[in-house]
Amino acid sequence: MNRLRIYWKIMLLSFGLVLFSLLIGGIVLIGSLTRLKEDELRNRLTITAQTVANLPNVIETIDDPDAAAHIAPVADKIRILNRVSYISVLDMNRRRLSHPLSERIGGTFAAEENETAFAEHTYVSKVRNEAGVGLRAFVPVMNAAHEQVGVVVAGGLLPGIDELIREEKRPLAVTSLISLLFGIFGSVLLARHIKRQMFNLEPQEIARMFRERTAAFQAMQEGIIAIDRSGVITIFNERAKQIFGIKHDATGRAIGDVIPETRLMEVLDSGQPALGKELKFGGTILWSNLIPIREAGDTVGAIGIFQDRTEVTRMAEELTGVREFVHALRAQNHEHMNKIHTAAGLIQLGKQQEALNYLFEIADQQEEITRFLQQHFDDDGVAGLLLGKISRGKELGIELRINPNSRLKRFPELLDRHDFVLLLGNLIENAFDALADVEAEHKEVYVSIEQNEELLSIAVEDNGCGMSQETIDRMLERGFSTKEGENRGMGLYLLNDIVTKGNGKLTCESSVGLGTTMEIIFPMKGGTGTRDE
Repeated sequence: MNRLRIYWKIMLLSFGLVLFSLLIGGIVLIGSLTRLKEDELRNRLTITAQTVANLPNVIETIDDPDAAAHIAPVADKIRILNRVSYISVLDMNRRRLSHPLSERIGGTFAAEENETAFAEHTYVSKVRNEAGVGLRAFVPVMNAAHEQVGVVVAGGLLPGIDELIREEKRPLAVTSLISLLFGIFGSVLLARHIKRQMFNLEPQEIARMFRERTAAFQAMQEGIIAIDRSGVITIFNERAKQIFGIKHDATGRAIGDVIPETRLMEVLDSGQPALGKELKFGGTILWSNLIPIREAGDTVGAIGIFQDRTEVTRMAEELTGVREFVHALRAQNHEHMNKIHTAAGLIQLGKQQEALNYLFEIADQQEEITRFLQQHFDDDGVAGLLLGKISRGKELGIELRINPNSRLKRFPELLDRHDFVLLLGNLIENAFDALADVEAEHKEVYVSIEQNEELLSIAVEDNGCGMSQETIDRMLERGFSTKEGENRGMGLYLLNDIVTKGNGKLTCESSVGLGTTMEIIFPMKGGTGTRDE
């Protein structure tokens, strides 16, 4: 049985159930037929006995010495007409006055149950003998003076099971055949349907795949969470428990009750994947890929893959800060070399005082910039970034000006240094790119960073080439760029992710040939944001 394919197992099981149901139904049907036959025979015997007991010929002649000669022929005719086994008319001495067997006429009817009939009672009794199970109806014979003068006994045999089956064999055979055909047809359809639902796999194959899948999910270093169309968790591996700090088994519970921050319900409702999204859970930074599960074009669930990026993010922040400081040092080195060459030239020309004044002037300028950044920006990474961009702008012939009211004392609660450096760096680099091919006497990028207890505003303005409306509409698309070359079109795409993550609002104002202003406003304590153009 274990080697049978699931298709045949289902067919045999369902067909066996049909046969068993037919057997039970047959037993119930035979029982019902037996009761019907018994009720019908009971009524027929009672009516027959009452008919004989009410005949005037029987009432008037029952006490005559030759009563049997008058009563027996009449009783026998009525017995044949009513299809009963026998009719016995008894006088008050229990003497038979009629019977189908003539040799029994005149004999004594001895039966324990007949005594009640001689007390003016009408009833039916069941008897069992060598011929089978039968019924006997007892009806008293009353004369005109309402005195009992005898008893009429009508008897008949109940049909046996084999006889009932012979009588009903045609309808039983037709019913059984139709039921079996429908049972076979239904078994085949059921087996095919279940087989298709199981992707034509055998139970042992499904069990093996389940064990392999479970082992694979548990062995992965990423947290795996899957939900069905109702938002109920179907997969929650051990790594996911570690990442989200879940101690108990979360399978079978609603995702909203366990971890509402996963955004799996959003993917389930929208049917659109959310790839490469950063998620904060407590003090943990997670990188998530959320994908809807589709079947026949319908979204039937969603699965999320989560990676703990806390340590990676910390290292990235450190590397980003180091990189920006390196860029700043490289740019400053170039700038200082040019300034040293200028001072050296003045000394060679014999203008020592001018050279000394020049050195004091550039030292004051550098000290002023450094002091401003240290006083207004508490994060060294952001300060280093701005210092590096100022030096890089000088290399490119672009003046990077910072609003003197700018300050950054703390990050919005949904963002960190990594996000801020990436966002500000991309905005400034895009402004530099916009000025790269512009023929202008004075190229300028203006940066303003202002914050209060509720909002943080970042604005970067340039007098570069500007953007058309079509470029503005597509600027946040992944891979879209007006510049040629590899690895283009990612800056603003990543910037948009950070704006979304911080629930910020992005505003872009641009005119071709005049320049562009990009402004982003973040709530300091969460909230919702949009993008305006």
